[in-house]
Formats: sequence, structure tokens, C-alpha cells
Amino acid sequence: MNNYDDAKQTLTAMLEELTERLAHIADDVRHTDQPAEKDFAEQATQNENNEVLDQLGNAARTEISLIKQALVRIDSGNYGICQVCGEPIRAERLKAVPYSSMCVKCASKTGH
Repeated sequence: MNNYDDAKQTLTAMLEELTERLAHIADDVRHTDQPAEKDFAEQATQNENNEVLDQLGNAARTEISLIKQALVRIDSGNYGICQVCGEPIRAERLKAVPYSSMCVKCASKTGH
């Protein structure tokens, strides 16, 4: 059994950072403290900005979910094992993408 304390610390720090970022994004999207723009061009710009913030928020939520799944795998002893083929995930991949659930070979087949 491998000791993944470092991975757990990294994932926990990532989770905290993303959760904080998501809260800031949600605050920015709401921007209830600002009056609605009167100028149509400004409204269009604000709508575009909100769309970008929504996309960033969705990406953060997806990454948060992946991190939480990785933390569960650590706790259950399945971290570092490809969820598709059952082979070990290389340490380099886990270092680069600590929430990886697939080895490079399987991830490239599925486009992840």
C-alpha cells in the first residue's frame, strides 16, 4: 500500500483554492451591488463577462468534483490505480494531474 499523504495535501489545497475561487466567481456573477447598465453596448459586454464567469465556474465545479473523487480513492486505497484497466498510474502523471483516475494510455483512448 502506497502512502499518498503528499497527494492528499496537494488535493486538499487545490480543493480549498478552487472553492474560494468559485465563491468569488459567484459573487462576481451576482454583482447585485451594481446597478444595471443603461447602455446597450455595456449590457452586452456585461453579458459576455457573465458567460465567461459561468464557464470558469463550471470548470471549477468539475475540477472540484474530480478532486473529491480522488480524495475518496485515497481513503479507500484505490488512488493511483487506473479506473479503466486497473494498472498503476505513473507517478509523473499523478504529480502533473493529481486527480487523475486513468493512466495515460486509457485517458488518451477516452480523450481525457
